[in-house]
Amino acid sequence: MEAHLTYRLLIDGKLVDGASTMDVINPASGTVFATCARADPGQLEQAVQAAKRAFPSWSSLPYAERGAVLARAADAIEARAGELATLLVKEQGKPLPHARGEVAGAVGALRWFANQKLDIETLRETEQDRIVEQRTPLGVVATITPWNFPLALLAMKVAPALITGNTVVAKPAPSTPLTSALLGEIVADILPPGVLNIIIDANDLGGLLTGHCDVAMVSFTGSTATGRRVMESAASNLKRLLLELGGNDAAIILDDADVSEVAQRVFNGAMANAGQVCLAVKRVYAPRGMYDALCDELTRLGSALVVDDGLNQGAQMGPVQNRQQYEKVLQIIEDARARGNILVGGTAIERDGYFIAPTVVRDLPDDARLVREEQFGPVLPVLAYDSIDEVVSRVNDSEYGLSSTIWTKDVDRGMALALRIEAGTVWVNKHLDGPMDIPFGGAKQSGIGRAKGVEGLKAFTQAKVINISKG
Repeated sequence: MEAHLTYRLLIDGKLVDGASTMDVINPASGTVFATCARADPGQLEQAVQAAKRAFPSWSSLPYAERGAVLARAADAIEARAGELATLLVKEQGKPLPHARGEVAGAVGALRWFANQKLDIETLRETEQDRIVEQRTPLGVVATITPWNFPLALLAMKVAPALITGNTVVAKPAPSTPLTSALLGEIVADILPPGVLNIIIDANDLGGLLTGHCDVAMVSFTGSTATGRRVMESAASNLKRLLLELGGNDAAIILDDADVSEVAQRVFNGAMANAGQVCLAVKRVYAPRGMYDALCDELTRLGSALVVDDGLNQGAQMGPVQNRQQYEKVLQIIEDARARGNILVGGTAIERDGYFIAPTVVRDLPDDARLVREEQFGPVLPVLAYDSIDEVVSRVNDSEYGLSSTIWTKDVDRGMALALRIEAGTVWVNKHLDGPMDIPFGGAKQSGIGRAKGVEGLKAFTQAKVINISKG
């Protein structure tokens, strides 16, 4: 079992035991490696009320003072980056270098938001009138984070909420609660009591949190199906929502691209974090004349990828994070086996844990599960197309619209195609590039609202227009 003695809840500035405990499984072994506190409805209520009490004083502080607190929290987290990264590997499964990158991303998010502010903006000023817009905090914000990037996504939600003057009740995914609990331990003495509360559940308190009458906003990242339930729950008091949901992101390769170069980058985009990235390449479309060559190159890359426990040196891909997702991905692979041709992988790896071999599939029809659904695992379908109009139609024929990538030597051609794609973000000749100052969010059923950038700050505030007559 994990040597750390307790992973506790953070409520009203205090680290407290849960009403009960729950086990946490290492996906590389499939066995329990730690226990942590589990909250009950009463402790959830305590957390919400603590955040409500803390809101008036926290929101009254100037941006600079709130930013200084966030900066101190970032420094404290960075000082324990090694411990956090190792724990992240154990609970989530990603290779250690990737875990270190996630911790650094969390620290970077806190620091970036610590330096942001929303000033009163003049909308119009004439001899007759002056009209300005003030952005005011909403109150208690509930943040709900998934298991693929538990630490980075927690920071990405908490930081903009806090800098704009809100207080937070954070709920991590039940299968990856430990890094969130450890973060709570690290910042408990830095943030004023009640400003950040962290509760842990077994997927049984989400509805109580999102439906709570004292919660003003919900920031949720997860599946589209769960996002719909969050939206229904939030309707009780018209909560503000920021939803970052599923994706079925397409990579489109144009006929002037270099197959060997693009194949590596598309493969990396598909297999990062064992495919468990909302923005991962989920399906790739290639001109029919390049199709065989691309399939051959992706097969070679899949055969060479080193899959192992993330703590082992040289591991390039770890396990799928939990048994439920592992079984879902294997079911999707079986459907693909029946309807297409598996070029590499296609099986679970015979060892403990939730390891699936990197898998590439060709010759699938567009209605195959692997093409229509979000696989969220290390499985990539490769599809051929004959014309630009055709590929645009097929890419856009999806309930999702999170992101897409286009690969071409002609940037103008890439831009023209990007204008036709229905997605919140379209990259041309790059992937997974998400600067903090650039807004991010989905189209269609991939989400509502924008994170990052000025839009990401404004999402956690209410606009107030003040209209003054000078007469």
